[in-house]
Amino acid sequence: MEKIAFIGLGHMGGPMAGNLAAKGFDVTVYDLSTPAMTALAASGAQLATSARAAIDGASILITMLPAARHVEDLYLELLPALGAGTLAIDCSTIDAATSIRLADNARARGIAMLDAPVSGGTAGAAAGSLTFMVGGNAGNLARAQPVLAAMGHNIFHAGAHGAGQSAKICNNMLLGILMAATAETLALGVKNGLDPAVLSHIMSKSSGRNWALELYNPWPGIMPNSPASHDYNGGFMGSLMLKDLGLARDSAHAAHADTPLGALAHALFEKHIAAGHGGQDFSSIQQLYR
Repeated sequence: MEKIAFIGLGHMGGPMAGNLAAKGFDVTVYDLSTPAMTALAASGAQLATSARAAIDGASILITMLPAARHVEDLYLELLPALGAGTLAIDCSTIDAATSIRLADNARARGIAMLDAPVSGGTAGAAAGSLTFMVGGNAGNLARAQPVLAAMGHNIFHAGAHGAGQSAKICNNMLLGILMAATAETLALGVKNGLDPAVLSHIMSKSSGRNWALELYNPWPGIMPNSPASHDYNGGFMGSLMLKDLGLARDSAHAAHADTPLGALAHALFEKHIAAGHGGQDFSSIQQLYR
C-alpha cells in the first residue's frame, strides 16, 4: 500500500483525511492548526511536525488548501523534496492557470500531478461521498482511483491539467447563483405570508427545485442538520464562495465569456461578506434578504 501525505485539514480536508485513515490507508497528516491534527489522531492517521516531515517516504501527496497562493507556496517548498514517481493530487479550488503551471513544474522533476477539486460540502467530506473533478493524465488518475474512491462516490476525468479546476469553477458559480436565488425566493414568500417550510416543500416538488432548496436549505429551522439551523456555523464559508465566484469571473474575462448571473452573484456575496459574514456558511446570504 502506498504511503499518503495529506496536508490541509480544514472543514473539508480533515474529514477527507479521516476517511482515508479509517479505511486502512497509511496516512500522515499535517496542518498549521494543532487541534485539526489532534482530531485526526483518533482515526489512525500519523501526525507530522511539518509539511516537509509529512512527505518523508510518501509516494502520494494530497493537498486541500484555501487559495492558490497557499497551494503555490507549499509546492514551491515541497517539489524539490518529493521523489521522482510521486503522485501529487491537489484538491484545492484554485485557478486553472496555476494548476497547469504547477503540473508543468512537477513533470520537470519526474512528479505526476492531478488537479482534483471536489463538490459535496462538509457533509459529503464526512460521509466519503464527494464528487471529484479531475484534470490530468488518465494513467495517473487510474493510480489515484482507489485513494479518491475512499473519499468520494463520483470521480470524473474532466480532461487535461486545469480541466478539473475549470469544471469546479463552473459548478460553484452555478451553486452561488442557486443559493442566492433560493434565499431571495424564500424571503419573498415569507414577506407574502407563506410558511418557508411549506413553500420549500412546494417548490421542491415543482419546476423551481434545486440542490440548495432540497439539500441545503438556507432558511433556519427547515433542515435540522443544515448550517442554517445552527446559526450558519460549519459548512462552506461565505468567504470561500466569494473567492470561487471571483475565480469564475476571472475565467470568464480570460475566455471572453458572458456571465451576467455569475457577476450578479459575485456582487451579492461581496456585499454580504463586507457586512461581516465571511466566516459563516455561504447559505447565510439568506440574511441579506431578511
